[in-house]
Amino acid sequence: MSRRSFLKGLIASGALATLPCGLLMPRNASAAPFNKADFQIFRNACPRNCYDTCSIVTYVRDGVVKFVEGAPESTYTAGGLCVKGYAYPRRVYSPDRIKYPMVQDGRGSGNWRRVSWDEAMERIARKLLEIKEKDGNLLGLALTKYSGNFGITNYGVEGMMSSLGYTTRLVGTPCWPAGIDAQNYDLGDMWCNDPEDMEKSRYVIIWGANPAWCSVHSMKYVYAARERGAKIVVIDPVLTQTSTKGDVAWQPETGSDGALALGMARHVLDLGLVDRDFVASNAVGFEEFATYLRSSVTVEWAAEKSGIPADEIRRVAEEFATAKPATIWIGYGMQRHVNGGAAVRAIDALVAMTGNVGKVGGGARYGHLQTWGFNYHAMIQKAPAGSIGFVGKAGPKGEFDVTAGAAATAAYTDRALNINKTAQELLDAQNPPVRVLWSSCKNPFAQDFDRNKMEKAFNKLEMVVSVEQFFTETVRHSDIVLPVTTLFEEWTVNASYWHYWVSLNEQAIAPMHEAKSNIEIAALLSKHMNRLSPGSCTYPQDIDTREWMEKEFNKGVYELLGINHWQDLRKGPAKAKMPSSASWSDRKFKTPSGKYEFRSDLCASHGHKALPEYKEGRKPYAPYRLLTPHSKFAIHSQFANLDWMEEFQKEPFVYLNPALAGAKGIADLDTVRVFNPTGEVKLRAKITDTVPGDCLLMYEAWFRKLNFNVQNLVDDESADMGAYKTGAPGVAIHDQFADVARA
Repeated sequence: MSRRSFLKGLIASGALATLPCGLLMPRNASAAPFNKADFQIFRNACPRNCYDTCSIVTYVRDGVVKFVEGAPESTYTAGGLCVKGYAYPRRVYSPDRIKYPMVQDGRGSGNWRRVSWDEAMERIARKLLEIKEKDGNLLGLALTKYSGNFGITNYGVEGMMSSLGYTTRLVGTPCWPAGIDAQNYDLGDMWCNDPEDMEKSRYVIIWGANPAWCSVHSMKYVYAARERGAKIVVIDPVLTQTSTKGDVAWQPETGSDGALALGMARHVLDLGLVDRDFVASNAVGFEEFATYLRSSVTVEWAAEKSGIPADEIRRVAEEFATAKPATIWIGYGMQRHVNGGAAVRAIDALVAMTGNVGKVGGGARYGHLQTWGFNYHAMIQKAPAGSIGFVGKAGPKGEFDVTAGAAATAAYTDRALNINKTAQELLDAQNPPVRVLWSSCKNPFAQDFDRNKMEKAFNKLEMVVSVEQFFTETVRHSDIVLPVTTLFEEWTVNASYWHYWVSLNEQAIAPMHEAKSNIEIAALLSKHMNRLSPGSCTYPQDIDTREWMEKEFNKGVYELLGINHWQDLRKGPAKAKMPSSASWSDRKFKTPSGKYEFRSDLCASHGHKALPEYKEGRKPYAPYRLLTPHSKFAIHSQFANLDWMEEFQKEPFVYLNPALAGAKGIADLDTVRVFNPTGEVKLRAKITDTVPGDCLLMYEAWFRKLNFNVQNLVDDESADMGAYKTGAPGVAIHDQFADVARA
């Protein structure tokens, strides 16, 4: 799509207006002929898996979304959206959108045909009853769901599974589990300061995050801190857009973060800059940690491991320890390693020993769930009477005891499989095998690992149902696809895991074509299940998305937000009224000791080191490190497929350093093969010195017209932590290696 076509699209949508002089300007700019009375105005919120969870104002005329803007009431969103957010109207009206239920005659054949909702649900219901009859339970039905829509009512997909009986669930998260566990061991919970207080920091380290791409609204607080005199340090193996905004930009060896943090901690200890009041009164195990540092860590060792000169490590460590308050933003990318959780614990320790925990403008910032105290009415549904699940301990191949004898001694539950090893788990599950897979709010072929193995796993399945908006690669490997609503077509409510604003999501337009919300789909399935087998599903059969959204609110949520009723959110988003000025300001940690734990016996009991000691990274199995971070113009497989967005990201590239390219005889824009034991991809190369000489980089995205998938090269190696709080270990996405050659 040309730039001219893109601009024409914005004009057609109403987002831009043409002035008599020929210049383009936003439709809602003061000089443009704009009258709010010409529009219906709705409150919406971006439900994507993103730090910013933007509050949106949607302008509708004649039942059509004309344009969107950021809600000005939110000081975080502050009236603006990112480029992806401004593309939302095209997501609704894209000609590529799935419009009605479809059945594929021959999985992967492309022979799709339209069916009615009743026919689609009849097929699914009959299949579920068939496997229930065959196995004596519904453990052959598996759900894979994650972050495609974080609207609270979308947890109704889990509720649908519960209403059918005990089923198989892919549990865990590929995003942040190692860090979640680490912060729970250290502090007792994952709880970060309000990002808006970052402007009060006197020293900011952004470690393994790229907010200039992935959290654009947070950047204004980073800039504000600098204007107040703060120094900004960015630590990332790649020279990112955020790196260029820092006063100091370090590019350490990938996976060496723990060594770097420990080296800084050793220098702080040597200089006597430890906050002795904090470690004596509010922490346990510091002296043991100090002994470890003195015996096993030197700045020179950290420099050798990380590639950062020792003098620079000393300088930044000293500056960080003497600036009050100081903060470290721990990005999710840096914990996606086999030593990621250990690295987060080392960074937490550096923040704690300098006395920066519990202070406005300070803290080890990772994430929080303080504003997620909803009722989860949509999720909490009862199993039908007499439902059978698994009892006892899972076997090595995912098999479970469903015998009558076992039932007499324990309660039935769902079967849990590791979401970060989806392909292998689907292949290995026995007694019964997984026969039917339901995929919603997720695109396994783009988000899960080892695509070649995933194809084998899908080939084993008897039925695959995808609930989607576009014909993704997962849909291509499905038997039935059900069209689901966008954020503008349903009621829900959205909270952030980063900032403290909560937003209402109103239904702004009627659902396009034949799309239904996730909870409406669940209700329709219940209707067909109960018609064929009365009592087989407990999910209500008549759903109003607004009524179900209302049921998510409670007194605690109202008090936290300082509102009297959910209707107050129609005036604009509300910010949580936190009881303290900063996370952990009362020093009442949720650890077993009630204090910050440099030594965590709980961590040790889970098979890790009690102290935040250094843990070696994964050994290379190919010549070059392979990094697959997020694109600026996509979130996983979302947005880059829109024709409006293709102007910014027309094709994928592999980025490599000039020295590596020269050694391989690769010129800029040459077509190359990137390959490893997991698989290979072919694409064009771009030469850049922003990537280290021993790395290959390609951004994760789905292109609707191109056969490209980074998961061809990413295996399912586990991170060190994650099972404690999320049910399964994280995945070492950035501990991958590959080779490259001209195609």
